[in-house]
Amino acid sequence: MSTSAIGIPTGDSAASLAHADLVGRLAREIYGQGQAASAPFAPSPPASPQLPQGLESLPQGPGQPSLPGAGLGTPSAASGFQPDAASLGARNVGGPAAGILGLTGPSAANPFGGTPAPAGAGFLDTATIPSVHPLADPLASQRGVPSARHGLPEFFVPSLPDVAAFLPGGPDLHRRVAADHPRANAFASAVAPSLVPADPSKAGVDIAQENFQRTGRPSGDPVRTVKHGGDQPFTSGDYYFLTGSPRNAKPHAKLQAAPRVEPSRHHGPVPRVTSTPSSLVGAPFDVERVRKDFPALHQSVNGHRLVWLDNAATTHKPQSVIDATSEFYARHNSNIHRAAHTLAARSTDLFEGGREKVRRFLNAPSKDDIVFVRGTTEAINLVANSYGRANIGPGDEIIVSTIEHHANIVPWQLLSQATGATLRVVPVNDRGEIIFEQYAALLSGRTKIVSVTHVANALGTVNPVREIIALAHAYGVPVLVDAAQSTPHIPIDVQSLDADFVVFSGHKVFGPTGIGALYGKTHLLEAMPPWQGGGHMIEDVTFTRTVYKGAPEKFEAGTPDIAGAVGLGAALDYLESVGLPAIAAYEHDLLDYAQAGLADIKGLRLIGTAREKASVMSFTIEGQANEAVAHHLDRHGVAVRSGHHCALPALRRFGVDQSIRASLAFYNTREDVDVFLQALHRLARH
Repeated sequence: MSTSAIGIPTGDSAASLAHADLVGRLAREIYGQGQAASAPFAPSPPASPQLPQGLESLPQGPGQPSLPGAGLGTPSAASGFQPDAASLGARNVGGPAAGILGLTGPSAANPFGGTPAPAGAGFLDTATIPSVHPLADPLASQRGVPSARHGLPEFFVPSLPDVAAFLPGGPDLHRRVAADHPRANAFASAVAPSLVPADPSKAGVDIAQENFQRTGRPSGDPVRTVKHGGDQPFTSGDYYFLTGSPRNAKPHAKLQAAPRVEPSRHHGPVPRVTSTPSSLVGAPFDVERVRKDFPALHQSVNGHRLVWLDNAATTHKPQSVIDATSEFYARHNSNIHRAAHTLAARSTDLFEGGREKVRRFLNAPSKDDIVFVRGTTEAINLVANSYGRANIGPGDEIIVSTIEHHANIVPWQLLSQATGATLRVVPVNDRGEIIFEQYAALLSGRTKIVSVTHVANALGTVNPVREIIALAHAYGVPVLVDAAQSTPHIPIDVQSLDADFVVFSGHKVFGPTGIGALYGKTHLLEAMPPWQGGGHMIEDVTFTRTVYKGAPEKFEAGTPDIAGAVGLGAALDYLESVGLPAIAAYEHDLLDYAQAGLADIKGLRLIGTAREKASVMSFTIEGQANEAVAHHLDRHGVAVRSGHHCALPALRRFGVDQSIRASLAFYNTREDVDVFLQALHRLARH
């Protein structure tokens, strides 16, 4: 079998044909084109390289061109994206080569992943080829196959050249990734071409920051037009999922998004709001009516009207949520499930009604896929301790990003220390966006789980979770999405995203504190062992053994926060009554307005200028202590947060340990923003 100049198999051997067929099957499976029980693969090499079968018609995101039919530069005619052995070894730094890419990862029928092929199986019998990423197989020892690698914990401490290579604009980054990880590079280019950077060595300045200083729009009309696929801002403002701009718009023109709502809660793409290119009319949104529903907003602080811009830390509660929790304690208070009296029946119905509302909010298949927890932090700890300890061992790898909240870092660090696994970190560029190509390069046969935030709490960056999930699933790797900061702003459909786990907190979505939810795919929750033991989660207990209930009860030991679940359900009802698409469009316009005003503040540096961004403005002011700025704003009735925002690695990526963070919600107004900006101007004069 011959190889190309970059190490891609090009021959027509049995191995080459089998792999080409597998890649095609994989692509069709991932992107909803069936299980691809197709006729035997018969290659007909084209004149130039092309995408493997099934990838030519991948659905593209808004604003992205169609996938090319040729010219990616790395796939071969007959063997898809498979690199040679040297390249495979390079992808797993310090470890063995990953092996052949398999067809599927864990499934409902086989939650533990693939199994080794029988000794007598034919090579072209693709059904017998194991997954590239089988989960820990409890039956492996019975077959004489070791289920986990042994060795000392591997803590990833990169060398100076490694660090340089990971920095945006580092020397030869793109060339090295493309050469060392051809399959990952090609997959990344196919799945999300707009997120794969051009050669970073050619990048000179942070264009988004330069734009912000000049125009107040960090992701708006760039200083110069850039080509698609480059590591530079698009030519249109794009904060989280509002895209597009009039073709003939004047430079620096202010656009207000008019909502166009796509279908939701049905088959198809996750609900999105897109700006209509032909209209400059602002989105209709009665913010004053909304504000009347939030009693905490109507008070004075230090002699001034309260301006609440600390929404990323916690949100205020509408009267309907306050009434629901108060009424529960006044009329229905009882423990649940374990009594035959009337109040117990009412309490149980209200508690399970809250679970059903969470299911509807996330469009989960079943309410049994929803586990009530104290919040996002407990949900991630649950997955790390239950799923993680059952499936992750020495030498395995966990992937997170640089811009995670501490709650999505520390539990995985603790798991790594306990099991000998390694925590791998996806770097971000100068705008605070993950470098998708580097993410693709980190995925390997050792990866056991990917855990990423949907919206970064310190920067506001909206991660491309759909593409992150699709690429991880190509390796049979499950993905946890931290949706704590996205659920107040962005409609989420877990079935459309195909997320394995989604977690969020009630107090971020205008509900009570101390309550949150974990969504998990049914087969994953069923296979996971209990994390905590106690009442309610058992079927039977003796002094020799305990029989547990199924999900979700086996993860809900003890008396839960019943009133919190009721209040969370009321909060989700309120959000749906207002409409998340309308909220998103309104907040986009408000964020645009606020950032334009920040650009006029002398010495202000905006941290986080992603092309897709939620309603967070993190900044520092030259010559001013962050805490002093926050105290100054508080004296004017403006509540912001100063500190590290539980995201030290994210801030240190930009050379600071702390920042001031102002975060918006749909009950904020332009008047709120004006008060905030005027107070900052007074600070500058002092």
